[in-house]
Amino acid sequence: MRLLVLTNLYPNALQPHRANHTRQQVRLVGRKSPVSVIAPIAWTDELAARFKGLRLPVGRRTVFDGLPVEHPRYWFTPKMGRSLYGRFYCWCARAAFQRVLREFRPDLVYTPWAYPDGWAAVRLAHEAGLPVVLKVIGSDFLLLSKHPKRQRGTLEALRLADFVVAVSCDLAEQLVESGVDPRKISVIYDGVDPAVFYPGPKAEARSRLGLSVEMPTVLFVGNLVPVKGIDILLEACAQLGKQEVRFQCLLVGEGQLRPQLERQARRCGLAERVRFVGSVANDALPDWYRASDVVALPSYSEGVPNVLLEAAACGTPFVASHVGGIPEIAHLGVSRLVPPNNPGLLAETLASVLAGHISHPCGEAFKPRTRADSADELIELFTSVLQRHRERTLSANLGTKESEIPATDEN
Repeated sequence: MRLLVLTNLYPNALQPHRANHTRQQVRLVGRKSPVSVIAPIAWTDELAARFKGLRLPVGRRTVFDGLPVEHPRYWFTPKMGRSLYGRFYCWCARAAFQRVLREFRPDLVYTPWAYPDGWAAVRLAHEAGLPVVLKVIGSDFLLLSKHPKRQRGTLEALRLADFVVAVSCDLAEQLVESGVDPRKISVIYDGVDPAVFYPGPKAEARSRLGLSVEMPTVLFVGNLVPVKGIDILLEACAQLGKQEVRFQCLLVGEGQLRPQLERQARRCGLAERVRFVGSVANDALPDWYRASDVVALPSYSEGVPNVLLEAAACGTPFVASHVGGIPEIAHLGVSRLVPPNNPGLLAETLASVLAGHISHPCGEAFKPRTRADSADELIELFTSVLQRHRERTLSANLGTKESEIPATDEN
């Protein structure tokens, strides 16, 4: 089976830390099946990178993790015409897609993002007579009510795809409610790499990171975007400060909200308590988890956050919003769940964890599901989808040939 992956969620020379989970999943799948990747890059991201002196490889083609990758430029109208983004994406990716068809001859197309990636993948794959599997991660589907202009394209892609992968049961149920055929939905939970994410001495991790050995630490890891509720975390930190709770808050990640959040931190008198760390390579994240007393994720919406899986694998407690698929993994580690958009309760719960008033409800260590497990399950799904596609194609071809046989008069 030869697999073509079409997604914007993939690292590149301009964004080397982008979507590491997708990268690792594709890398593991690539160990067992030939894989080629088309990873479009938004023209706005390219423009911003040029000011930093960053450039893509000549020809926009490279080899990453041993896999061939092509980076077509994705043209679109920022904040305008969102209902057309699928068509823009399809137009920008078509030449690369057709080139991979000729040179690589894929059997199946896989796209881990519903719109515009998934919409374009369905069109291009079905034009070529290939089956397509879409993976829904969370915000690409759960936030449609806030982005009505991409709602139609998202639902169209999900309903026309040959199969849909959801990362949680909650997400799968919402897909069914939106009209997606439940017979073509499968839940595949993401995993972590146990060779990278595992418990370790807190003091040693803090020493390597140059952090205070004694200061209680709250950690956030993720993109600095509205859905993550980081503004709520800062409000909670401000309340902790007023209560004279000793702590520091580390924000690992980058995103559009960073300038706004930095201003909020200063306005709330948190300049000495909150540190914006910036992007961190995935293999360096374990020390940040081990160095922290609690991981906070006050999101408004989530699928199943890899951040919480990684934190639990490192033995770090987490406090997160009771949304999406988070309750489905809360038993995997030392955790507390709170309603979203409630800085007071978030502050109270964080204070309790920092004071040591929390323990695992079962007294058991977290046994992580591995990324290899998830990749193997995904490969099994691809094989099944491809087999059914071939059977349908064969049946349709036989039916066509039989209909072409002229009727005879036996009398």
